[in-house]
Amino acid sequence: MPITTCIFDAYGTLFDVSAAARQAAQEPEFPQLKDSWMQLANQWRLKQLQYTWLRAVVDAHADFWDVTQNGLDWALEATGLAGNDALRKRLLDLYWELQAYPEVPAMLKALKAGGMNTAILSNGSPDMLNGAVQSAGVGDVLDDVLSVENVGVFKPDARVYDLVGERFGCSKDEVLFVSSNGWDAGCATGYGFTTAWVNRAGEPVDRLPWTPAHILSDLTSIPDLAGV
Repeated sequence: MPITTCIFDAYGTLFDVSAAARQAAQEPEFPQLKDSWMQLANQWRLKQLQYTWLRAVVDAHADFWDVTQNGLDWALEATGLAGNDALRKRLLDLYWELQAYPEVPAMLKALKAGGMNTAILSNGSPDMLNGAVQSAGVGDVLDDVLSVENVGVFKPDARVYDLVGERFGCSKDEVLFVSSNGWDAGCATGYGFTTAWVNRAGEPVDRLPWTPAHILSDLTSIPDLAGV
């Protein structure tokens, strides 16, 4: 069936998760980040994801904001930056103001102009996601923002992907699911979605039973993949 619905992961896909550490590193109050901000950003994101997987496995769900803070605390300690309360607060404040990648607004506008349903499906809590959508100025080109808080478990649990069909009344083969996480795109392939992995960092494909249908360096070609 033709694609009718384009669904996007949020963090790292539409919104630049490295932006908080990068911006703080440019501020004179935090010179210690000048040479370590990228390491901090990468470790923060990795631990944030790892904690979602672990919590899903042991059935210990928590709000994504708690997980985000836990990941940051681990990363700050790992990079020798623990104990700086001002830095921690600034990084967390900036996480609510993440910007979209440059190609995102035009891409979403093209999808909407082509008659597509568009939505976010994310581990993020509703408040976090609404903050990012408002900060990036893309609310007018999204039909909905779907959070795992509706089912109380993190991706890649199938109950999360079920939210798409429940919201839009579409079949799995009508959905183009887009994520910057190779494991997310791979698992969504196994679920039955057509998938695109936005592999901005040029990473290897995850060794999973399923692989993404498309591998892209950015989101520019999503309207073409959707057939608009």
